[in-house]
Amino acid sequence: MSVDVRPVPRPAWNPLPNGEGIVGRVLVREGLDVRVPDLLVAELRFLEHAAIEPHSHVRDAIVVCIAGAGFTSVGGETVPLREGQQVRWPREIVHGLWTDGSTMTTLMVERSS
Repeated sequence: MSVDVRPVPRPAWNPLPNGEGIVGRVLVREGLDVRVPDLLVAELRFLEHAAIEPHSHVRDAIVVCIAGAGFTSVGGETVPLREGQQVRWPREIVHGLWTDGSTMTTLMVERSS
């Protein structure tokens, strides 16, 4: 047996293309299609008044708030999201994530099944 240690796919913090006031880094990306991997784990940092605009995906996602607080919407319903909570975003359902007067750090896990 050999231990499979490898670097994370994108360790540097980069602005999110579909968000404002958000930087992220990709910690895990597995699967044959890099555009739609089977498993994606990313860490996202939100400034105050930052937002990922409502959209949908072809994969299910779980978002874990690991610091701070914000809001999420899923299928038109909006709820607060605080440190120590998680939300599930079902595939093909419109969802969003944003902050108002605080910052937030999340861990996002997307999977194909």
